[in-house]
Amino acid sequence: MTEESKEADPAATADALGEILEGNGNEAVSGGEVDEDEAAEGESQDAVAAGSNAKKKKSKRARIKKALGALTKEDEAVSGSSSSANPASKLTSGMVDQLLEMNPSLKSEVAGMDKEKAAETLKKLDVADLLTGMSVSGKNQKDMASYKFWQTQPVPRFDETQQFEEGPIKMIDPKKVPKEPQQLLEGFEWVTMDLTAEKELEEVWELLNGHYVEDDEAMALKAPGWRKEWHVGVRASKSGKLVAFISGVPIALRIRTKTLRSTEINFLCIHKKLRSKRLAPVLIQEITRRCYQLGIYQAIYTAGIVLPKPVSSCRYFHRSLDWLKLYEVGFSPMPKNSNKARQLTKYKLPTSTSVKGLRVMQQKDVPAVQDLLRRYLARFDMAPNFDAEEVQHWMVHNEKSTAEQVIWTYVVEDPSNHKITDFFSFYCLESSVIKNPKHDNVRAAYMFYYASEAAFAENEKGLKERLNDLMSDALVLAKGFNFDVFNALTLLDNPLFLEQQKFGPGDGQLHYYIYNYRTRPIAGGVDAKNDVDEKRRGGVGVVML
Repeated sequence: MTEESKEADPAATADALGEILEGNGNEAVSGGEVDEDEAAEGESQDAVAAGSNAKKKKSKRARIKKALGALTKEDEAVSGSSSSANPASKLTSGMVDQLLEMNPSLKSEVAGMDKEKAAETLKKLDVADLLTGMSVSGKNQKDMASYKFWQTQPVPRFDETQQFEEGPIKMIDPKKVPKEPQQLLEGFEWVTMDLTAEKELEEVWELLNGHYVEDDEAMALKAPGWRKEWHVGVRASKSGKLVAFISGVPIALRIRTKTLRSTEINFLCIHKKLRSKRLAPVLIQEITRRCYQLGIYQAIYTAGIVLPKPVSSCRYFHRSLDWLKLYEVGFSPMPKNSNKARQLTKYKLPTSTSVKGLRVMQQKDVPAVQDLLRRYLARFDMAPNFDAEEVQHWMVHNEKSTAEQVIWTYVVEDPSNHKITDFFSFYCLESSVIKNPKHDNVRAAYMFYYASEAAFAENEKGLKERLNDLMSDALVLAKGFNFDVFNALTLLDNPLFLEQQKFGPGDGQLHYYIYNYRTRPIAGGVDAKNDVDEKRRGGVGVVML
């Protein structure tokens, strides 16, 4: 599930946060009919503008920025102390109260505790749990904010002890699974969408295009093993209009040594004007019921907000391919003491690729790529087990298809023995730009799966260098296909190349969740301050389209 993120402006983010914590920023937006992007833009600009004239508040802001891991040398001089190994423990009670107001999920988790237990719980939390669910733009206050619902579901809680046996949280009795869906609000009715019918596929596309993302979703919705009953919709009874949708596809998900027969939940989408109707929990319960009916009791899903409780959290990073365009649409900031010419020079790429034997993946490469990917993903704590059909579906673009290309995959073939030694892939996601005189869209490439034989050398010798060579070529190719930005998360081995390939940290997180399964935290490629960390690799090996 693709979540929003753009290149982070550290100074603006910390100043805006400081304003909110001091009670001077705009209040978080609530209600389901306000556009998130407009709310985020307005609040951020107002907070930054107010903060620029409040020099007397710099010391407090420095303490906040230290907790966020965004402290500058100037701030260090003001605060006069070094960073704590546990930043959350250094926040004052007032700061914690304000942060909890912006993180409703976490607030609801501690609401029922006595004060001493709540305080102890917060002190033990990783800073990511405390801060990454908070949003200056108020995103946590919106549609998915029915946190009381999550307390009724078989998901881990924030205050759970770390000493537990990994496995299902709740044992499901198939005989007790309801045979019919629960009643919807008056004026709405359930529908199972038939995506083999052009008209219904078009309805789903129009809903997602207007209220979720702009993407060719058919590839993700009709993965191998897909089931019609996992394409769940809600229609308005009078008009027959599709107003909500959720989907799932089967996935063999390995978590450490156990492989789970699971569902990958994606494309939860509700018409913007109906987001106050609390349809999200009802959709989740219905697709859960349908999975239970088939004997599937676990699911994986992602969100950009903190819910109870992430198994892992990754950070978005962005690499400019057309920096000037990104600057003109407001995606990329102008760094302090820089200018347009310097930025264009910084992000300039070669005109051709450099890795010998690099070519487009073909149908004949599927067995070799599957074998390489299987061995590569075995190095991670959480990863899918792909069969050959899935590799073909996700990695190979059908040249005969009339649909617009979504995935690009390249392999490296050793000319001496014709062995596939490496491969990488990326997919396309476009976003509309509103009210900009020069640009109407941003074309983003997202890093998908990749693998290299270099990973199996002793102590991974040469892996970092090889991945940087491969990703440099991926950037060159994406630029050639007129992408404007290349996005990646801190999963897989991405921390080995993000900084060297000039990816900048984004302001968005992607949190991974496992439904009805309890497991120890899985590394997400970032440290306690949310900075990329090569030592925190080896955790997340799942990339969700």
